[in-house]
Amino acid sequence: MAKRVVETLIDDLDGSDADRTVSFALDGDQYSIDLSGENIDKLEAALAPYIGAARKTASRGGGGRRRSSAAGDTKDAREWLRSNGHQVSDRGRIPAPLIELYRNR
Repeated sequence: MAKRVVETLIDDLDGSDADRTVSFALDGDQYSIDLSGENIDKLEAALAPYIGAARKTASRGGGGRRRSSAAGDTKDAREWLRSNGHQVSDRGRIPAPLIELYRNR
């Protein structure tokens, strides 16, 4: 039996078709939201003055709140990488260049 599974992203703000999932952090909490191109532009425009005045910090590698969602992040990264033609093992560490591709998608 053949099966086709289609996943459609829906914009979390207005219910339209979303173009991608946007991730961001504030006060140590990580957030993800599915947005259309129009709403991505609005979010980026709203954050631009703050990002322009802020200093970039190193990404959090070990400890803290992020630990609890690391397994989910890794699972999502593996799924995204595979769906975009990359070979990723089922277990173990994902190579840094592939993680960068996932984070910058």
